[in-house]
Amino acid sequence: MTAGSLRPNRLDTLRVRRDKSVKTVLNRGMPATPEPRRAVVIEDDPDIRGLLVRVLTKQGFEVTEAGAGFPGIEAVRNTRADLVTLDLNLPDLDGLEVCNRLREFSDAFIIMLTARVDELDKLTGLDNGADDYINKPFSPREFQSRINALFRRSRTPAADEAAQNDLRRAAEVQQSLLPREEVRLDGYEVAGVFRPSRSVGGDFYDWYQTPGGLHLTFADAMGKGMGAALIAATARAVMRSVRHDPDLGNAFNLASRSIASDLDISGSFVTLFHARLDAGSGKVSYVDAGHGLALHLQADGGAQRLPSSGPPVGAWGDADWTEADLALAPGDSLVVVSDGVLDVFGSVEEFTDAVRRSTHGQPTAREACAALLQLAPADTAEDDVTAVMVRRLAGAAGTAAP
Repeated sequence: MTAGSLRPNRLDTLRVRRDKSVKTVLNRGMPATPEPRRAVVIEDDPDIRGLLVRVLTKQGFEVTEAGAGFPGIEAVRNTRADLVTLDLNLPDLDGLEVCNRLREFSDAFIIMLTARVDELDKLTGLDNGADDYINKPFSPREFQSRINALFRRSRTPAADEAAQNDLRRAAEVQQSLLPREEVRLDGYEVAGVFRPSRSVGGDFYDWYQTPGGLHLTFADAMGKGMGAALIAATARAVMRSVRHDPDLGNAFNLASRSIASDLDISGSFVTLFHARLDAGSGKVSYVDAGHGLALHLQADGGAQRLPSSGPPVGAWGDADWTEADLALAPGDSLVVVSDGVLDVFGSVEEFTDAVRRSTHGQPTAREACAALLQLAPADTAEDDVTAVMVRRLAGAAGTAAP
């Protein structure tokens, strides 16, 4: 899923072979893996239950699932769960009754999930012992943030310091993934901006110049902290490893298969947008794996959002992605942003219009990227905010600089 609520454009996801030298550098100095926390998901909808299990597994929980109230209560008792997600509309017991029974023997954090939006339902749920309450449809990123907030309340000073150290290391890894080389293409401007969230997510972008143009990768690994940063590093390394394959679709699918089992083991996925620019013609060939936040901005102020060509990498094992292309005319731009920007808006249409308005008329690609960053102010954004622009200058021939 992309940001906001559960949208039809699901962000699903690839297995990557990790180069030993990359693993050595990234894992150096990492603390020993702590004992996993335990969670129980009590939810009768199998699709929502599967999503919750995936998110919690990525967050480091050992997860037990139950499709009804009575087996859910037993699962909490048997696992001594630290966290319970509880649907209010269950086939055997009302969720509020389940909450009451759990509070007789468990001090686990309880997050209620329901389609009931009435304020009375919310207050009743909290009065019955729930710690938080989320309405369906919900954002997986909001769900992760709520979990993190609950567990921060009970941290000891030592645990909090360890968590902060982990975030600092994750931020260092994440920053190391951003491109250091400047792209110099006659007739083009290339710019990117990145602002990490306080919890450090899995956003990154990467570019490198080729004899005929440019390769660009833009990705978002699900999760937070060091786990997301390592997945992002793996995705970057694998995408670079297939750079010499002339067939973009084949290269992308090969890279995706190489990372898929790593993602499956970690219960994670990565949304990826990978593009190749032929500078002379302005042709951009691309593959969009569940990202869905790339736009073709026309010189006259029009905007077209590029559709995804498949699910996120790691969402399911038998996925294939198809190559598409667009033509950048003089004055046109390719813009790719993260869902940290999308989260600000109520719909994809509002988001698309805001990107179009904020970038149109900006004198440079760098200033356009800065304007995109302002769409999600730092004091309110809960996720990484990232933006990249490739602009073809008006009236330029468009050839690679020597």
